[in-house]
Amino acid sequence: MAATTIAHVDGETGFSGGQVQVFLLLEGLRERGFRNLLCCPPGSRSEEEATKRGFEVRPVVMKNDLHLAAAWRLARIFREDEVGLVHLHTGRANALGGLGARLARRPAVTTRRMDGAVRRHPFNRMLYGTVARRSVAISPAIATQLADGGVAPERIRIISSSVDSAGLTAARPRGVVRAELGLSDDDFVLLIMAQLTKRKGVDVALKAVASLLAEGSGPSTRETSGTERLHLLVAGDGPERAALEQQARGLGLAEEVTFLGHRPDKADLLGACDVFVMPSRREGLGVAALEALASARPVVASDIGGLADTVLDEKCGLLVPPGDPEALASALARLLNDPALLTRLGEAGPARVDDGFRSDQMIDAYVALYQEVLAEAAAA
Repeated sequence: MAATTIAHVDGETGFSGGQVQVFLLLEGLRERGFRNLLCCPPGSRSEEEATKRGFEVRPVVMKNDLHLAAAWRLARIFREDEVGLVHLHTGRANALGGLGARLARRPAVTTRRMDGAVRRHPFNRMLYGTVARRSVAISPAIATQLADGGVAPERIRIISSSVDSAGLTAARPRGVVRAELGLSDDDFVLLIMAQLTKRKGVDVALKAVASLLAEGSGPSTRETSGTERLHLLVAGDGPERAALEQQARGLGLAEEVTFLGHRPDKADLLGACDVFVMPSRREGLGVAALEALASARPVVASDIGGLADTVLDEKCGLLVPPGDPEALASALARLLNDPALLTRLGEAGPARVDDGFRSDQMIDAYVALYQEVLAEAAAA
Protein backbone atom coordinates (compact mmCIF):
# COMPACT_ATOMS: atom_id res chain seq x y z
CA MET A 1 0.00 0.00 0.00
CA ALA A 2 2.88 2.37 0.76
CA ALA A 3 3.96 2.40 -2.89
CA THR A 4 0.53 3.34 -4.25
CA THR A 5 0.63 6.18 -6.75
CA ILE A 6 -2.21 8.71 -6.61
CA ALA A 7 -2.73 11.02 -9.59
CA HIS A 8 -4.36 14.30 -8.59
CA VAL A 9 -6.01 16.26 -11.41
CA ASP A 10 -6.63 19.99 -11.02
CA GLY A 11 -7.70 21.94 -14.08
CA GLU A 12 -7.47 25.46 -12.61
CA THR A 13 -4.77 27.97 -13.47
CA GLY A 14 -5.38 30.09 -10.36
CA PHE A 15 -4.81 29.27 -6.72
CA SER A 16 -7.57 29.61 -4.15
CA GLY A 17 -9.05 27.68 -1.24
CA GLY A 18 -9.50 24.48 -3.22
CA GLN A 19 -5.85 24.40 -4.23
CA VAL A 20 -4.80 25.05 -0.64
CA GLN A 21 -6.71 21.89 0.29
CA VAL A 22 -5.09 19.88 -2.50
CA PHE A 23 -1.62 20.77 -1.23
CA LEU A 24 -2.50 20.02 2.38
CA LEU A 25 -3.56 16.59 1.14
CA LEU A 26 -0.42 16.13 -0.98
CA GLU A 27 1.83 16.95 1.97
CA GLY A 28 -0.01 14.57 4.27
CA LEU A 29 -0.05 11.73 1.75
CA ARG A 30 3.67 12.12 1.15
CA GLU A 31 4.30 11.81 4.90
CA ARG A 32 2.26 8.60 4.86
CA GLY A 33 4.31 7.02 2.07
CA PHE A 34 2.15 7.64 -0.99
CA ARG A 35 3.61 8.70 -4.30
CA ASN A 36 1.71 11.68 -5.71
CA LEU A 37 1.50 13.03 -9.25
CA LEU A 38 -0.13 16.40 -9.84
CA CYS A 39 -1.65 16.83 -13.30
CA CYS A 40 -2.35 20.52 -13.86
CA PRO A 41 -2.12 23.18 -16.60
CA PRO A 42 1.41 24.29 -17.54
CA GLY A 43 2.25 27.69 -16.12
CA SER A 44 -0.43 27.42 -13.44
CA ARG A 45 0.10 28.45 -9.84
CA SER A 46 -0.33 24.80 -8.87
CA GLU A 47 2.55 23.74 -11.14
CA GLU A 48 4.74 26.45 -9.63
CA GLU A 49 3.83 25.48 -6.07
CA ALA A 50 4.27 21.75 -6.69
CA THR A 51 7.70 22.26 -8.20
CA LYS A 52 8.74 24.43 -5.27
CA ARG A 53 7.62 21.78 -2.78
CA GLY A 54 9.24 18.87 -4.59
CA PHE A 55 6.16 17.08 -5.94
CA GLU A 56 6.09 15.30 -9.28
CA VAL A 57 4.18 17.35 -11.83
CA ARG A 58 2.73 16.31 -15.17
CA PRO A 59 1.72 19.48 -17.05
CA VAL A 60 -1.33 18.98 -19.24
CA VAL A 61 -2.93 21.64 -21.41
CA MET A 62 -6.66 21.67 -20.58
CA LYS A 63 -8.28 24.18 -22.92
CA ASN A 64 -11.87 23.43 -21.99
CA ASP A 65 -14.08 20.65 -20.64
CA LEU A 66 -14.29 19.06 -24.11
CA HIS A 67 -10.56 19.03 -24.84
CA LEU A 68 -10.30 15.35 -25.79
CA ALA A 69 -6.56 15.54 -26.44
CA ALA A 70 -6.10 16.39 -22.76
CA ALA A 71 -8.12 13.35 -21.72
CA TRP A 72 -5.95 11.09 -23.92
CA ARG A 73 -2.81 12.70 -22.48
CA LEU A 74 -4.05 12.08 -18.94
CA ALA A 75 -4.92 8.46 -19.73
CA ARG A 76 -1.40 7.94 -21.03
CA ILE A 77 0.07 9.44 -17.84
CA PHE A 78 -2.08 7.17 -15.68
CA ARG A 79 -0.82 4.11 -17.56
CA GLU A 80 2.85 5.05 -17.88
CA ASP A 81 3.19 6.14 -14.25
CA GLU A 82 1.35 3.04 -13.03
CA VAL A 83 -1.22 5.13 -11.20
CA GLY A 84 -3.31 3.16 -8.74
CA LEU A 85 -6.06 5.72 -8.22
CA VAL A 86 -7.10 9.05 -9.76
CA HIS A 87 -8.37 11.89 -7.57
CA LEU A 88 -10.38 14.56 -9.43
CA HIS A 89 -10.36 17.95 -7.70
CA THR A 90 -12.20 20.44 -9.94
CA GLY A 91 -15.00 20.61 -12.49
CA ARG A 92 -12.62 20.48 -15.46
CA ALA A 93 -10.72 17.69 -13.75
CA ASN A 94 -13.98 15.76 -13.56
CA ALA A 95 -14.55 16.13 -17.28
CA LEU A 96 -11.04 15.46 -18.59
CA GLY A 97 -9.50 13.43 -15.76
CA GLY A 98 -12.67 11.39 -15.44
CA LEU A 99 -12.54 10.44 -19.11
CA GLY A 100 -8.81 9.79 -18.82
CA ALA A 101 -9.38 7.47 -15.86
CA ARG A 102 -12.07 5.59 -17.78
CA LEU A 103 -9.79 5.21 -20.83
CA ALA A 104 -6.92 4.02 -18.62
CA ARG A 105 -9.25 1.79 -16.58
CA ARG A 106 -8.21 3.33 -13.31
CA PRO A 107 -10.53 3.78 -10.30
CA ALA A 108 -11.31 7.39 -9.47
CA VAL A 109 -12.75 9.52 -6.71
CA THR A 110 -13.92 13.10 -7.00
CA THR A 111 -14.14 15.92 -4.45
CA ARG A 112 -16.86 18.52 -4.83
CA ARG A 113 -16.11 21.84 -3.14
CA MET A 114 -18.54 24.19 -4.88
CA ASP A 115 -21.90 25.17 -3.41
CA GLY A 116 -24.48 24.70 -6.16
CA ALA A 117 -27.01 22.31 -7.63
CA VAL A 118 -25.68 19.17 -9.32
CA ARG A 119 -27.35 18.99 -12.70
CA ARG A 120 -28.86 15.74 -13.88
CA HIS A 121 -27.29 15.53 -17.35
CA PRO A 122 -25.67 12.55 -19.11
CA PHE A 123 -22.08 13.47 -18.23
CA ASN A 124 -22.83 13.77 -14.53
CA ARG A 125 -24.66 10.45 -14.61
CA MET A 126 -21.55 8.85 -16.12
CA LEU A 127 -19.14 10.65 -13.76
CA TYR A 128 -20.96 10.01 -10.51
CA GLY A 129 -22.51 6.70 -11.49
CA THR A 130 -19.64 4.93 -13.24
CA VAL A 131 -16.30 6.77 -13.32
CA ALA A 132 -16.07 8.02 -9.74
CA ARG A 133 -16.44 5.15 -7.31
CA ARG A 134 -16.87 7.67 -4.48
CA SER A 135 -17.89 11.34 -4.44
CA VAL A 136 -16.54 13.40 -1.57
CA ALA A 137 -18.53 16.38 -0.29
CA ILE A 138 -16.67 18.90 1.85
CA SER A 139 -19.76 19.65 3.93
CA PRO A 140 -23.20 18.17 4.67
CA ALA A 141 -24.74 20.87 2.47
CA ILE A 142 -22.70 19.69 -0.53
CA ALA A 143 -23.58 16.06 0.25
CA THR A 144 -27.26 16.98 0.07
CA GLN A 145 -26.72 18.66 -3.29
CA LEU A 146 -24.99 15.55 -4.63
CA ALA A 147 -27.84 13.34 -3.47
CA ASP A 148 -30.41 15.74 -4.92
CA GLY A 149 -28.48 15.56 -8.21
CA GLY A 150 -28.95 11.80 -8.39
CA VAL A 151 -25.71 10.54 -6.83
CA ALA A 152 -26.33 7.29 -4.98
CA PRO A 153 -26.08 7.92 -1.21
CA GLU A 154 -23.80 4.91 -0.73
CA ARG A 155 -21.25 6.54 -3.05
CA ILE A 156 -21.14 9.83 -1.10
CA ARG A 157 -18.65 10.52 1.68
CA ILE A 158 -18.29 13.72 3.72
CA ILE A 159 -14.68 14.76 4.29
CA SER A 160 -14.47 18.34 5.49
CA SER A 161 -11.93 20.83 4.26
CA SER A 162 -9.30 21.56 6.87
CA VAL A 163 -6.58 23.81 8.20
CA ASP A 164 -3.08 23.27 9.50
CA SER A 165 -3.22 25.32 12.69
CA ALA A 166 0.57 25.13 13.08
CA GLY A 167 0.90 27.11 9.87
CA LEU A 168 -1.24 29.94 11.23
CA THR A 169 1.18 31.25 13.84
CA ALA A 170 1.68 34.97 13.36
CA ALA A 171 5.26 35.94 12.55
CA ARG A 172 4.88 39.52 13.82
CA PRO A 173 3.18 41.00 16.88
CA ARG A 174 -0.33 42.37 16.53
CA GLY A 175 0.74 45.93 17.28
CA VAL A 176 3.50 45.85 14.67
CA VAL A 177 1.18 44.67 11.94
CA ARG A 178 -1.44 47.25 12.87
CA ALA A 179 1.13 50.03 12.89
CA GLU A 180 2.29 49.04 9.40
CA LEU A 181 -1.33 49.32 8.25
CA GLY A 182 -1.81 52.70 9.87
CA LEU A 183 -4.01 51.31 12.64
CA SER A 184 -3.82 51.65 16.41
CA ASP A 185 -4.32 49.10 19.17
CA ASP A 186 -7.67 50.70 20.02
CA ASP A 187 -9.17 50.36 16.54
CA PHE A 188 -11.92 47.81 15.95
CA VAL A 189 -10.61 45.98 12.89
CA LEU A 190 -12.64 43.78 10.55
CA LEU A 191 -10.91 41.48 8.08
CA ILE A 192 -12.02 39.83 4.84
CA MET A 193 -9.68 37.43 3.02
CA ALA A 194 -11.20 36.40 -0.30
CA GLN A 195 -11.02 36.45 -4.04
CA LEU A 196 -12.73 39.64 -5.10
CA THR A 197 -15.62 38.13 -7.01
CA LYS A 198 -19.36 38.74 -6.72
CA ARG A 199 -19.80 35.34 -5.03
CA LYS A 200 -17.75 36.48 -2.03
CA GLY A 201 -20.13 39.32 -1.16
CA VAL A 202 -17.54 41.99 -0.32
CA ASP A 203 -19.98 44.59 -1.65
CA VAL A 204 -22.41 43.55 1.09
CA ALA A 205 -19.73 44.10 3.74
CA LEU A 206 -19.02 47.59 2.41
CA LYS A 207 -22.69 48.51 2.70
CA ALA A 208 -22.77 47.06 6.22
CA VAL A 209 -19.80 49.18 7.32
CA ALA A 210 -21.41 52.28 5.83
CA SER A 211 -24.61 51.46 7.71
CA LEU A 212 -22.72 51.00 10.97
CA LEU A 213 -21.03 54.37 10.63
CA ALA A 214 -24.25 56.12 9.63
CA GLU A 215 -26.07 54.75 12.69
CA GLY A 216 -23.25 55.58 15.05
CA SER A 217 -22.70 51.96 16.11
CA GLY A 218 -19.14 52.17 14.85
CA PRO A 219 -17.92 55.74 15.29
CA SER A 220 -15.78 57.16 12.54
CA THR A 221 -14.88 60.28 14.50
CA ARG A 222 -11.18 60.64 15.08
CA GLU A 223 -9.95 60.07 18.61
CA THR A 224 -7.10 61.95 20.24
CA SER A 225 -4.72 59.35 18.81
CA GLY A 226 -5.76 60.36 15.30
CA THR A 227 -7.03 56.91 14.36
CA GLU A 228 -10.39 55.50 13.30
CA ARG A 229 -12.27 53.23 15.68
CA LEU A 230 -13.76 51.03 12.93
CA HIS A 231 -11.74 49.79 9.98
CA LEU A 232 -12.21 47.09 7.35
CA LEU A 233 -9.22 45.34 5.78
CA VAL A 234 -9.85 43.51 2.49
CA ALA A 235 -7.06 41.08 1.59
CA GLY A 236 -7.29 39.52 -1.85
CA ASP A 237 -7.55 40.36 -5.50
CA GLY A 238 -9.85 39.57 -8.37
CA PRO A 239 -12.02 40.94 -11.18
CA GLU A 240 -14.28 42.95 -8.86
CA ARG A 241 -11.53 44.93 -7.15
CA ALA A 242 -11.86 48.15 -9.14
CA ALA A 243 -15.64 48.16 -8.78
CA LEU A 244 -15.39 47.50 -5.04
CA GLU A 245 -12.87 50.30 -4.55
CA GLN A 246 -15.20 52.63 -6.44
CA GLN A 247 -18.13 51.47 -4.30
CA ALA A 248 -16.14 52.17 -1.11
CA ARG A 249 -15.37 55.70 -2.28
CA GLY A 250 -18.99 56.24 -3.22
CA LEU A 251 -20.09 55.18 0.26
CA GLY A 252 -17.66 57.62 1.84
CA LEU A 253 -15.42 54.84 3.16
CA ALA A 254 -12.11 55.97 1.69
CA GLU A 255 -10.54 56.17 5.16
CA GLU A 256 -12.41 53.24 6.75
CA VAL A 257 -11.57 50.53 4.19
CA THR A 258 -8.16 49.40 2.99
CA PHE A 259 -7.78 47.10 -0.01
CA LEU A 260 -4.56 45.20 0.57
CA GLY A 261 -4.42 43.08 -2.58
CA HIS A 262 -2.94 39.60 -2.38
CA ARG A 263 -1.18 39.04 0.94
CA PRO A 264 0.92 35.99 1.85
CA ASP A 265 0.92 36.94 5.56
CA LYS A 266 -2.61 35.78 6.41
CA ALA A 267 -1.58 34.61 9.88
CA ASP A 268 -0.32 38.10 10.70
CA LEU A 269 -3.52 39.69 9.39
CA LEU A 270 -5.69 37.31 11.39
CA GLY A 271 -3.68 38.12 14.50
CA ALA A 272 -4.17 41.83 13.88
CA CYS A 273 -7.95 41.79 13.39
CA ASP A 274 -10.80 41.67 15.90
CA VAL A 275 -13.48 40.01 13.73
CA PHE A 276 -13.32 37.95 10.55
CA VAL A 277 -16.11 38.62 8.06
CA MET A 278 -17.27 36.18 5.37
CA PRO A 279 -20.37 37.59 3.61
CA SER A 280 -20.39 35.03 0.77
CA ARG A 281 -23.42 34.55 -1.44
CA ARG A 282 -22.40 30.90 -2.03
CA GLU A 283 -19.78 28.82 -0.24
CA GLY A 284 -18.92 25.13 -0.22
CA LEU A 285 -17.40 25.34 3.25
CA GLY A 286 -15.17 28.38 3.62
CA VAL A 287 -11.55 27.57 4.42
CA ALA A 288 -10.87 31.18 5.34
CA ALA A 289 -13.50 30.88 8.08
CA LEU A 290 -11.69 27.82 9.44
CA GLU A 291 -8.41 29.74 9.44
CA ALA A 292 -10.04 32.52 11.43
CA LEU A 293 -11.54 30.06 13.92
CA ALA A 294 -8.15 28.38 14.33
CA SER A 295 -6.71 31.82 15.06
CA ALA A 296 -9.31 32.41 17.81
CA ARG A 297 -11.15 35.10 15.90
CA PRO A 298 -14.97 35.27 15.92
CA VAL A 299 -16.49 34.84 12.47
CA VAL A 300 -19.50 36.69 11.12
CA ALA A 301 -20.62 34.75 8.06
CA SER A 302 -23.50 34.14 5.71
CA ASP A 303 -25.93 31.45 6.78
CA ILE A 304 -25.44 29.45 3.60
CA GLY A 305 -23.90 26.26 2.24
CA GLY A 306 -21.05 24.78 4.20
CA LEU A 307 -20.57 27.98 6.19
CA ALA A 308 -23.80 27.23 8.04
CA ASP A 309 -22.38 23.83 9.03
CA THR A 310 -18.97 25.16 10.03
CA VAL A 311 -19.62 28.40 11.89
CA LEU A 312 -21.86 27.50 14.84
CA ASP A 313 -24.17 30.44 15.41
CA GLU A 314 -23.75 32.10 18.83
CA LYS A 315 -20.99 29.59 19.73
CA CYS A 316 -17.95 30.51 17.64
CA GLY A 317 -19.47 33.15 15.41
CA LEU A 318 -22.64 34.79 14.17
CA LEU A 319 -24.62 33.81 11.07
CA VAL A 320 -26.61 36.28 9.00
CA PRO A 321 -28.77 35.96 5.86
CA PRO A 322 -26.67 36.24 2.67
CA GLY A 323 -26.87 39.49 0.78
CA ASP A 324 -28.34 41.41 3.74
CA PRO A 325 -26.09 44.35 4.71
CA GLU A 326 -28.38 45.49 7.54
CA ALA A 327 -28.30 42.07 9.20
CA LEU A 328 -24.53 41.98 8.80
CA ALA A 329 -24.22 45.47 10.29
CA SER A 330 -26.37 44.41 13.25
CA ALA A 331 -24.17 41.36 13.94
CA LEU A 332 -21.01 43.45 13.75
CA ALA A 333 -22.52 46.05 16.06
CA ARG A 334 -23.18 43.34 18.65
CA LEU A 335 -19.52 42.39 18.70
CA LEU A 336 -18.35 45.99 18.65
CA ASN A 337 -20.47 46.81 21.69
CA ASP A 338 -20.13 43.55 23.65
CA PRO A 339 -16.48 42.72 24.47
CA ALA A 340 -17.52 39.66 26.49
CA LEU A 341 -19.35 38.18 23.50
CA LEU A 342 -16.39 38.99 21.26
CA THR A 343 -14.03 37.15 23.60
CA ARG A 344 -16.32 34.16 24.15
CA LEU A 345 -16.88 33.51 20.45
CA GLY A 346 -13.20 33.93 19.63
CA GLU A 347 -12.02 31.56 22.34
CA ALA A 348 -14.37 28.84 21.06
CA GLY A 349 -12.82 28.82 17.58
CA PRO A 350 -9.85 26.46 18.05
CA ALA A 351 -12.02 23.80 19.70
CA ARG A 352 -14.40 24.00 16.74
CA VAL A 353 -11.51 23.36 14.34
CA ASP A 354 -10.43 20.35 16.43
CA ASP A 355 -13.90 18.88 15.90
CA GLY A 356 -13.11 17.40 12.47
CA PHE A 357 -11.44 20.25 10.61
CA ARG A 358 -7.74 19.62 11.28
CA SER A 359 -5.58 18.67 8.30
CA ASP A 360 -4.47 15.39 9.87
CA GLN A 361 -8.12 14.39 10.28
CA MET A 362 -8.85 15.18 6.63
CA ILE A 363 -5.82 13.22 5.41
CA ASP A 364 -6.65 10.18 7.54
CA ALA A 365 -10.17 10.20 6.10
CA TYR A 366 -8.85 10.31 2.52
CA VAL A 367 -6.38 7.48 3.18
CA ALA A 368 -9.24 5.34 4.50
CA LEU A 369 -11.31 6.21 1.43
CA TYR A 370 -8.46 5.35 -0.95
CA GLN A 371 -7.99 1.99 0.77
CA GLU A 372 -11.70 1.30 0.46
CA VAL A 373 -11.80 2.13 -3.26
CA LEU A 374 -8.59 0.26 -4.08
CA ALA A 375 -9.83 -2.85 -2.29
CA GLU A 376 -13.13 -2.64 -4.13
CA ALA A 377 -11.36 -2.24 -7.49
CA ALA A 378 -9.05 -5.19 -6.77
CA ALA A 379 -12.02 -7.41 -5.96
CA ALA A 380 -13.93 -6.48 -9.11
